[in-house]
Amino acid sequence: MPELPDVENFRRYLNSTALHKTIEDVDIRQESLLGNIQDADLRGALLYRTLEETMRHGKYLFTRLDSGDWLGMHFGMTGFLDYYKTNGKEPAHSRVLLRLANGHILAYVSQRKLGSLYLIRDGVQAFIREKKLGPDALDLSREEFIRTLTSSGSMAKSALMRQENVAGIGNVYSDEILFQAGVHPRAAVKNLSEKTLDKLYQSTGRVLKKAIDKDADPGKFPQDFIIPQRHDGGQCPVCSESLKKIKVSGRTGWYCPICQSR
Repeated sequence: MPELPDVENFRRYLNSTALHKTIEDVDIRQESLLGNIQDADLRGALLYRTLEETMRHGKYLFTRLDSGDWLGMHFGMTGFLDYYKTNGKEPAHSRVLLRLANGHILAYVSQRKLGSLYLIRDGVQAFIREKKLGPDALDLSREEFIRTLTSSGSMAKSALMRQENVAGIGNVYSDEILFQAGVHPRAAVKNLSEKTLDKLYQSTGRVLKKAIDKDADPGKFPQDFIIPQRHDGGQCPVCSESLKKIKVSGRTGWYCPICQSR
């Protein structure tokens, strides 16, 4: 599922391709993806408008129309954006297509149809409050991060993944953050020392920024990252111990039993 680094790269991709180009046609092929509006209303809001700027909060991408409204996008599982020429090959599983005046198409692609599109008229901050999203994972100060996590009263992996606490971290990057900080996924946050909590905070920023810099591509990640090894037979990149699966709050994670001993 796309997490903060993926969506940040989607944002940068959108900035470099489809901004300031008039939308001449809107092709909505999957109405179930429309989170808060009917297809006719979305067409009307987008037609002959331009996308002017972007912002991201957690796993959500927002782009402002020249009308002042915002188009919000959540990518669910397998979702992404694709920008291509009108006479080019359309990507499989394209669900919403914006045909632009410059002869290109911006496609919202979602194989499993688990994402959502939103038309936001009252501003992005109101939408964030409505969705009960916590602060973006890269915007938290050390004090805010520690206070938020310790007040959750939950296990470390669950606390990082709960979007009401910290927006943007999911199953994959929570594993990496915990590994880099040497924290067991089931460790109770309230029992972690201040030094360990500080390591967790530092790890969060370092992991997410590095993933963004590497285009969220596991093949480009540093050799000491656990993400490329999150599979059966995977080994710890530090001590070579076999990684173990673990269930935390219904989600399957991976950890090193040596480097992340409880």
